[in-house]
Amino acid sequence: MTTIEQLERDVWSDPGPAATSVVRRCTELRRKPLADFTVEDLRIMLGQEIGVPALLPRAVEVLLRDPLAEGDCYPGDLLSNVLRLPHSAWFSLRAERQRLASVLAELVTGPPFSDTDLKPRDAERLLRDAIARFLSR
Repeated sequence: MTTIEQLERDVWSDPGPAATSVVRRCTELRRKPLADFTVEDLRIMLGQEIGVPALLPRAVEVLLRDPLAEGDCYPGDLLSNVLRLPHSAWFSLRAERQRLASVLAELVTGPPFSDTDLKPRDAERLLRDAIARFLSR
């Protein structure tokens, strides 16, 4: 099964005991088969901008089905990290970006996210602001 290390042809050495938990986790995830990635795995790696070309299309697939897909933090945490990616991450994914934009446009014109259990209200406001910036690009 294909991993990020295989796709990038770049094997990271073991981080060692002094490494942070994020560095250790990202190193593990670079070795994990892409087919086995969870929403949380996608959230972590895209939040660190690691493996973006391989993982962003997978994240978009998840978000098209459930824009507020939740890793281990809060509903919409994957979307939040995807929306933070630089515009250049979408260069070869124009069609996917457009499909996601359509879904997000419907999401922001729909009922408040709080109806879908996104709490607190500050998180909803921040996510709506990030969606608005994404849609305006």
